[in-house]
Amino acid sequence: MRFSRRELRDFAAAWLALTVAFALFFNRGLLRGLLAGFVQPDVLLRIAAESLVVVGTGFLLHELAHKVAAVRFGQAAEFRADYSMLGLAVVSALAGFLFAAPGAVHHRGRITPRENGLIALAGPAVNAILAAGFLAVALLADGLVGAVGNLGFVVNILLAGFNMIPFGPLDGRTVLDWSTPVFAVSFALTAGVAAVVLFGPLLPAL
Repeated sequence: MRFSRRELRDFAAAWLALTVAFALFFNRGLLRGLLAGFVQPDVLLRIAAESLVVVGTGFLLHELAHKVAAVRFGQAAEFRADYSMLGLAVVSALAGFLFAAPGAVHHRGRITPRENGLIALAGPAVNAILAAGFLAVALLADGLVGAVGNLGFVVNILLAGFNMIPFGPLDGRTVLDWSTPVFAVSFALTAGVAAVVLFGPLLPAL
């Protein structure tokens, strides 16, 4: 599997923008604290490192899952960042909500609706698996490791649930076009849990 120079650049840009967006979203007073000089360098470094690792893991493996599945079905596939949407992700986080659609893996070649649906489902499925793994870490560990586990669970279940929304270019639309039963089960397991996390008491403060 090959990666072009442009693809690697787009991956890096999307990773960085999402890291900033998620850090701002989970730390509502971070920007005000930075501007006022209240945030200590070690705290900022910890927040940045946690967000970089957790968001990078969730985002990169999500997009790589799409690419691996597409290549498996004989497609030419490459990730392309949407720079306007990356800017929107950061701005929305500053406004108190998060809309993260950093780009997509574009693939071409002859393909069946089932194969196209499986390619779309691969990304959210990986995030759901990562969420389960991070949740286990959060439940079994405390301190910094437990905090990272909690953050990883929340970030990955939000990524899985958001991408399963059946709207526009999101993965859920493609899965629904292929199979209503598969979409219904996948949506319930990801978006349902994500809604509980987002609007319930589980949202973490770093």
